[in-house]
Amino acid sequence: MRRLIPVLLVIVTSTLALVDAQDLGRRLGGANGPTPTEATPNKPAPKLADGTVDLSGVWTGGGDREIGTLLKPGELDTILLPKTKQLMASRNDGQDPYNYCLPGGPLRITGGFAWRLVQHPTVNAKYIFMLQEGNAHTYRQIFMDGRPHPVDPSPTWYGHSIGRWDGDTLVVDTIGLNDRFWLDGSGIQHTEQLHMVERWTRTDFTTMRRDVTFEDPGAFTRPFTVTYTARLGVPESEIMEYICIENNQYGLAQGLQPTPAGEPVK
Repeated sequence: MRRLIPVLLVIVTSTLALVDAQDLGRRLGGANGPTPTEATPNKPAPKLADGTVDLSGVWTGGGDREIGTLLKPGELDTILLPKTKQLMASRNDGQDPYNYCLPGGPLRITGGFAWRLVQHPTVNAKYIFMLQEGNAHTYRQIFMDGRPHPVDPSPTWYGHSIGRWDGDTLVVDTIGLNDRFWLDGSGIQHTEQLHMVERWTRTDFTTMRRDVTFEDPGAFTRPFTVTYTARLGVPESEIMEYICIENNQYGLAQGLQPTPAGEPVK
């Protein structure tokens, strides 16, 4: 009997009318996310009516690089506990839960594909949402209403996130994460003790800086910080429909050709 493996299909929907035809063609060729808009270092970040920085838009990057590449040479080795090193060394890309359509946690929701940040409402926002185009096509919510973390949160893929403004920088504190995802593609493991603090700063109109501090006494010898950069998509950018469930990936953002109806992938 012929062995069947997950089928990769492309589904065209009416939502494609919202995507620029030229950009669609580029992304069907394999590129993920919209074309970044031209850098404008002298154009300041916009602000909302309440005076807070407007972080909304369709962005790419901001969490896709492997952590070790963002540290000094050899530094990662001093951060990982022996058991964490051993587990990381035993892993390969084919074992990454993210590649099997499982959520990648707060860091990787911005990795690889386009993502949209939404502040709601736009005056005195009570929530911030991050909508991911790829992978599980999921979302993350950040509470901005002053609530504290729950005393004993049930561990989840994105944890419990609360945010506040420190001047023009959004500070997001996250706990309550499960240990079912890798922090990055290199296989760095964490435990349910993981505590993340992110500082999001829109340094100019087209650039967002993200400083992320990780603290996890169950996996790391000490807290450490890495910095990512996200780029704003060109005007009228949209996230595209992409559905990835148990490694069955459907969607134009993946840049795949359709399999003829009724035929399995060989």
